[in-house]
Amino acid sequence: MLKRAFVAPDPGRARLRFASRAVLGIGLAVAVSGALGHALTAAVTGGLAALLALFTVTDATVRGQAVTTALLPAVGLPVLALAALLHAQPLARDLVFLATVGAGVYARRWGPRGHSLGVFGFMTYFAAQFLHTTPGRLPELYAAVLLSLAVAAAVRFGAWCYERRAPVPAPVPVPFTGTGLARITTRQAVQATAGAGFALAVGQLLSDQRWYWAVGATWWVFVNTTSRGETLVRGFRRFLGTVLGIVLGFLVAVPLHDEPVAAAVVIALSVFGIFYTAAVSYTWMMLAVTTMASMLYGLLGVLDSTLLALRVAETAVGALGAVLAVLLVLPVTTHSVTDAWVERALRCVHACTGEAAARLAGDATADPAPRVAELESLLARVRLSLAPLVHPLTPLRARKGRARRILALLDDCAREVRGLASVAADPEASHDARLAAACWRVEAAVEALSTPTPYEAGADTAPRAPEAEPVLAHLHALERALVELAVPLRGAERASAEA
Repeated sequence: MLKRAFVAPDPGRARLRFASRAVLGIGLAVAVSGALGHALTAAVTGGLAALLALFTVTDATVRGQAVTTALLPAVGLPVLALAALLHAQPLARDLVFLATVGAGVYARRWGPRGHSLGVFGFMTYFAAQFLHTTPGRLPELYAAVLLSLAVAAAVRFGAWCYERRAPVPAPVPVPFTGTGLARITTRQAVQATAGAGFALAVGQLLSDQRWYWAVGATWWVFVNTTSRGETLVRGFRRFLGTVLGIVLGFLVAVPLHDEPVAAAVVIALSVFGIFYTAAVSYTWMMLAVTTMASMLYGLLGVLDSTLLALRVAETAVGALGAVLAVLLVLPVTTHSVTDAWVERALRCVHACTGEAAARLAGDATADPAPRVAELESLLARVRLSLAPLVHPLTPLRARKGRARRILALLDDCAREVRGLASVAADPEASHDARLAAACWRVEAAVEALSTPTPYEAGADTAPRAPEAEPVLAHLHALERALVELAVPLRGAERASAEA
């Protein structure tokens, strides 16, 4: 798990830049807020706003990201006001909180922008419970949120806008459409609301002060998951990450919470960990989140061992609420979601190959790099979807073996596509007749995976051109991986049909 989080491939050092920029943006936002004399609670609220702006805004273009960032206050400030006004009315407060959960998940139907606004709305309401926000504190909190968003935007779109110079992974929307309860986002909104209702009720039995932790745990289990299998695995990983974070909290947060400089360093390292590990390990991301929360409670003067133990219990309740909801309320099967993600990844392999072939043929406008970035995002979703089948505790051994084989071969495809794109970017790369034939065979291999027609790898008959050998090596390896994928994919189809 540690190796996966910190030694995982990082093409273009995207995760490193993502995490480093987050530390800079959030740190500056909090520093500016403090320099203006804002209270600690306002600085925390502003820091959270900056974190969400840098973490959740994932539009495909820089312009789209800027627009979404500009829209965040339109959602967050009214929600913050509503939470403050309902602070002394528990029943209304709880009902609105559940409505915020459902609306936040349902907003995913509008793509990355809807997802970002939904997360920002929920987390703003959550932060109001975390800080016990009252109406009298709204002006200062509003100022802190607006200031922090402005600072984060200045860093992201001005001082360090690396997206303008590198391909940005295209956001990956949920691969299903429909109306009513046939739409997966509608189903998930109902599930999340039901799970959050359970978490809220049981969480309040555990603590009438920190019950919102349970609701937050349910909410974050649903973020970026689609099927019941994904949600079950994510719930387990959230609980595990929280427990590990609490252990680290006892070792670090408790001794250092009254040392402001040391606490600031630990929080900065936690922020880096959240952003750096988010794409590869949810467990490690939750460890970083829990450590950061522990330090914040220390700075607020309420940290003790009892509080940390309560955090574990509330997280367990929230994860259980999510598990019960996905199992009992409008469940979405794992195999149907996995099939959709794998198919999209294969289509992206096809598109990457086509762009590379066009570039090698002399088309200066063809660029496989954005497709490679999109493929990385799709493979991340495939891994998430297959996570229930490759989990160490899964009892389905045959399906586990097929799932592992599919992941290995898709990783092989991604490696060869990256190599192909790298060679195609070389202005000295040449084109001969064999390249077009090899690209056509890759296309045919992709098509064969979605049809019952068998496919066999071909061979080159054109004369040799030494400068084309690196390209052909990648294309041949890609073709072999696609041909081999037919075995585990067809096996998965048979297993689904039998089920």
